[in-house]
Amino acid sequence: MANHKIGRTTEDIKRELTAIFRELKDPRVTEVFLSIVRVEVTNDLSYCTVYVSALEGLEKSKGACKGLDSAAGYIRRELGHRLKLRHVPSLIFTATDSIEYSAEISRILNSLDIKENDNEEDNAQ
Repeated sequence: MANHKIGRTTEDIKRELTAIFRELKDPRVTEVFLSIVRVEVTNDLSYCTVYVSALEGLEKSKGACKGLDSAAGYIRRELGHRLKLRHVPSLIFTATDSIEYSAEISRILNSLDIKENDNEEDNAQ
């Protein structure tokens, strides 16, 4: 039962953080295409680790995390108002390069010269 509540709270936090990020005015956050990759909340709701990634790369993502760290108090207060939680977890922002990695894989796949007609002929034989 508690696991279901943690999962639901995690999804609520991710949804609200996405909305709050759009309202921030810090140029380190607004000048990059920032995405929340994953949110992990501890069982006692004391800490929340937010994994963020930027399309521009890991360095931009790290810069955005510094901006998010400086706005962590505001973000935490907004989460408390929007979600009506008794205890709002402390936020830990971690940079990842997952968007950049998946974009690179997509570029590699698109650069392969595979013709659809060749695949259809191979399947017919």
